[in-house]
Amino acid sequence: MVREMFDDQRLTAMGLFVEVYEGLEAQLDLVHRRAGLSGTDFNTLIRLARSPRHRLRMSDLAAQTALSTSGITRIVDRLERKELVRREACPGDRRSAFTVLTNAGKELLISHIPDVTETIERWFTSALTPEQLAALLDALHAVRDHVRPDAVAGTQGRQAGRSGSGISGHH
Repeated sequence: MVREMFDDQRLTAMGLFVEVYEGLEAQLDLVHRRAGLSGTDFNTLIRLARSPRHRLRMSDLAAQTALSTSGITRIVDRLERKELVRREACPGDRRSAFTVLTNAGKELLISHIPDVTETIERWFTSALTPEQLAALLDALHAVRDHVRPDAVAGTQGRQAGRSGSGISGHH
């Protein structure tokens, strides 16, 4: 009975997920640091880049990045000082503001993404067949939609949310 508790596939799945995530995150952190970014900075910028008009309400950006409103405010403040994003007033809602990716932010992503995708390919997707990758994406979307239904906030429809998923960083 006790042995079966320790060998539970649910524990194995979670353990493997954490090991894979931490290993990939360590590799990506090295790449992000070379560009002067943290993983959370990159996650914020890529979510803006993949959003309609390259902008999101601050509240939607917080929901997508799993940060508190004060947490996302600190990230946006830092990115704004680097001129990678700017804030815009939200027409018709004085309490809300948009975070908008600037041209400098787009240029940084354009120069940085090849290193990111090369790292992802080297340490992650190259280990999978195209069929395995498709199945993994389906499974991850199902789990993400279950545990974080607000993660697609601010996108246009379900398909936009699926394609709009960014690369996570530590929060």
